[in-house]
Amino acid sequence: MLRPLDPSAFLESEDFYIAEFESLLTKIVCCYKMMIDNGDTVPNKEEKIRDILYNKYLNDNKVCNQIGLDFDIACEPAVYINGECSGYVDLKIYSKNSLSDKSAYYIIECKRLDNQNLKGKTGLNAKYVDDGIMRFVNGRYPTNKYLNGMIGFVVERMDISTNVTNINYVLNKYFLNANTETVLTSLDFIKDFQYQYYSLHKGTDNKKIQLYHLMLDFSKNVEN
Repeated sequence: MLRPLDPSAFLESEDFYIAEFESLLTKIVCCYKMMIDNGDTVPNKEEKIRDILYNKYLNDNKVCNQIGLDFDIACEPAVYINGECSGYVDLKIYSKNSLSDKSAYYIIECKRLDNQNLKGKTGLNAKYVDDGIMRFVNGRYPTNKYLNGMIGFVVERMDISTNVTNINYVLNKYFLNANTETVLTSLDFIKDFQYQYYSLHKGTDNKKIQLYHLMLDFSKNVEN
């Protein structure tokens, strides 16, 4: 999991989807860096930050052509289980194989993170788990590849690495039903970006759920 992969080399294999998803996340970080370099200010609201990232970058033809982002990405689409709407996800990304397999897609859930109640059962770290990780574990946000992601929008200045340790504490102390097999653990497939992580959980059907985590620091860009 620690090395970048070329999706074209693996066709329908699990490694194909891992490599494809890592490629997508790398492009998302490129867009985040552009936001920071451009001095974009953001409201202290999850949906607003997501919308700016999506509308000005992930869904902008000029940006996509510039960085080679060629995924079909939908913002806040409905997700269905057995014909019933199970909720609205932040980002739904279709695999290059989705033309032949309509269920080949990835989901990314976005959550704000701040400095409040970092190890408590309430607070944004706990919500990151309860309203984020758990939605994948309990099957509310299902995908047939069991490979998805989360983005933490850091809206207050903090030591992000320490806060990931805090999230792991919350995960292990209060959310045993997350069936965590690997807590958030550092990765290095994105060049010149420190805050990339991976966790592994067992879902309700005993399938292994792989989650990637990106921590994007907007603390200096939040509107006063």
